[in-house]
Amino acid sequence: MNENFMKEKPILPLLASMAFPMVISMLVNSLYNIVDSLFVARISEDAMTALSLVFPVQNFVNAAAIGFGIGINAVIAYCLGAGDQLKADQAATHGMLFAVIHGILLTVICIAVMPGFLRMFTSDQEVLKMGVDYSNIAFLFSIMIAVSITFEKIFQSVGCMKVTMISLMCGCITNIILDPLLIFGIGPFPELGISGAALATGLGQVVTLSIYVIIYIFKPIPVQIAIKHLQRDTALDLKLYSIGIPAILNLALPSLLTSALNAILSTYSQIYVVILGIYYKLQTFLYLPANGIVQGMRPIIGFNFGAGEYERVKKIYDITLGMIAVIMALGMVICLVVPGQLMGLFTENPETIQLGKTALRFISAGFIVSSVSVASSGALEGLGKGTPSLLISLFRYTIIILPAAFVLSRFLGAVGVWNAFWIAEAVTAVIAIYIYRSAVKSR
Repeated sequence: MNENFMKEKPILPLLASMAFPMVISMLVNSLYNIVDSLFVARISEDAMTALSLVFPVQNFVNAAAIGFGIGINAVIAYCLGAGDQLKADQAATHGMLFAVIHGILLTVICIAVMPGFLRMFTSDQEVLKMGVDYSNIAFLFSIMIAVSITFEKIFQSVGCMKVTMISLMCGCITNIILDPLLIFGIGPFPELGISGAALATGLGQVVTLSIYVIIYIFKPIPVQIAIKHLQRDTALDLKLYSIGIPAILNLALPSLLTSALNAILSTYSQIYVVILGIYYKLQTFLYLPANGIVQGMRPIIGFNFGAGEYERVKKIYDITLGMIAVIMALGMVICLVVPGQLMGLFTENPETIQLGKTALRFISAGFIVSSVSVASSGALEGLGKGTPSLLISLFRYTIIILPAAFVLSRFLGAVGVWNAFWIAEAVTAVIAIYIYRSAVKSR
């Protein structure tokens, strides 16, 4: 495959061709998240609460795998753009080794800490039991997640977006099919309750990884994973982690935010914890497709940056920003028009629905302006500038929103937390523009 198409093809058709498969796969992934929660909600509201409390740690596992994968992706794309095939092969091989190690560590640590973690937010024994039952199965598949996402980022780095789309879609569809069978014990399947939801998710991940491996073996790509490329290269490993660690922290910050907001909201009512959990499920329909555009953009912007095509880099960023803004505008309209129907998908409790409508309307006010932060962080990661990207996320997920949520909640109650979302997005957008322009100028 000739990767030079990344600097030769017109930008809009190129970005669309790279991003569209990822947007489709992210939409299917969003559908899986929604369906998974819908079935869990049918067990009981306690089950939905347990899933909401486990979500931050589950998100951290994904963040660790995806973040390090972003480092692998950026290094490979840059090396290919600079014409260094050997270094690209070494980056893929070293990245895969470290991914396996990360997966093992995450499995052991997450299963060990979950009981104590859950007790920080609830004393309800039924919620605790469901949370631990779900966690013990879900985190057994951490290695599968780490290796699968590494393959995903390697395929993306050489422009094979359709492979990623097919693999992710097959895994998500498997999960959607298995969810009701394993949760409710339909036909020959045992009734496993919330544990069935975790097992369905894990088996879906096995399917995704299996497809990656089969395609890699029978349809080789320009980047090779081989033992001969495992020779020590400290500079390369540091480069992978210098991009990967900020990206991990970048993606893990929402987990920290969710846990902190759960702590604030739980002082008012457990209902608000459920509402926040429902919101994070719903917003995947926006931010995952937006992330699909970013994933399509990263290898293109990294390749062109490595090739010295700086004017194309600017155009790639501008077009990406516009595409994300369209998605977020659509999401804002939906949340303003039918918030009650959205909340009603997950609960029949009238109070939860009514309070949830208010939450969605306030939070959605920040959707469009959040496009700036999403596009800027993604572009900086693609350019190999992980620290500036992390700085944007720190403002977005901690430095602004947490103090705002704490202070406003003292005066407005839970509504103050919802207002903190749009305030943080507006302020961070201004900061993100400055950080992005400063980082690109210092190339």
